[in-house]
Amino acid sequence: MPDQKTGLIVTAHPGDFVWRAGGAIALHAKKGYKVKIVCLSFGERGESQFAWKEKGATLESVKAGRKDEAQRAAELLGAEIEFFDCGDYPLKLNEAHFDRMVDIYRELNPSFVLSHALEDPYNFDHPNACHFAQETRVVAQAMGHKPGAQYKYSAPPFYMFEPHQPEQCNYKPDLILKIDDVWEQKYKAFQILAAQKHLWGYYERVALNRGIQGSRNTGIPMTYGEAYQTLFPRVTFELG
Repeated sequence: MPDQKTGLIVTAHPGDFVWRAGGAIALHAKKGYKVKIVCLSFGERGESQFAWKEKGATLESVKAGRKDEAQRAAELLGAEIEFFDCGDYPLKLNEAHFDRMVDIYRELNPSFVLSHALEDPYNFDHPNACHFAQETRVVAQAMGHKPGAQYKYSAPPFYMFEPHQPEQCNYKPDLILKIDDVWEQKYKAFQILAAQKHLWGYYERVALNRGIQGSRNTGIPMTYGEAYQTLFPRVTFELG
């Protein structure tokens, strides 16, 4: 559909887009958006604790398992997913990854982009993914990058989803998204991520806490929420 709205999620590892933005993905897909996830790694080294406890586990078997989980979770949430396979702990992003990400921005022309917080002292893959998403977002506007290319693109609003320990990441959310209508869908996506099942309960509690905060700040009944921090000023035409 030529006028279809789109959304882009740039995530370091498979679990990140589910725990932190699964509600936003499912909600916008339900509203008719085309949602694309760019998953920079399979989380095969540092994000797959239970997979490595399986007898005979190898790097390739863990990668294959995490890829399968991520594909099924993305499909359940209503999104398409593209893998960059650039390793994790640490991410090793190169020029080819950079060029492909710029192309994705230009091809998709997203209405919004979601990625990680600017800081995370526990996981350097996360701010590196955020920086990568920001830099390519800007370069995609540059006429001199691949001059002569035909594209229609304007840099989209950039929202940072919630890190695992926000108080350690200088993370101050200024937007709470109500996800009650898609919570069951998001939790089913949790259950696909068997390699990180120790996080299911944690992120359910996070969603409940944000739902309470959303209700207190608006007076609108809300059970489940997702928190976001806006990177650039939002523009509005009235304050009420």
